[in-house]
Amino acid sequence: MMKFSAKTLATLGIFSALIMTATSASALSDDEVKSLMKKNNCFKCHAENKAKDGPSYKEIAEKNRDKPDIAAKFYKRVTSFEQVEIKGKKEDHEPLKTKDDAEIKAIVQWILTR
Repeated sequence: MMKFSAKTLATLGIFSALIMTATSASALSDDEVKSLMKKNNCFKCHAENKAKDGPSYKEIAEKNRDKPDIAAKFYKRVTSFEQVEIKGKKEDHEPLKTKDDAEIKAIVQWILTR
């Protein structure tokens, strides 16, 4: 019988979660996700590769992708009114208008893979 260290088991767990997230998100194409984001006004404050009022999606991904539970944190961020600071002023981050779990997960996965 093989024994695995706690670190190995944790790594396998994270890897499995990423695969499940990627699998559920892969049901939508890149263009479909971008279309959803456009409908939800995400590109009003963010762009894929350059900062606007908010940081670029590339910057967001680079800063956050290795953090534990980041997909769950982003899911909460894009589905609730959380405070963000824009040019020194706090305001609510507009949540996604969709309630479809697969669409929300696809958007989160898209952001984290920039």
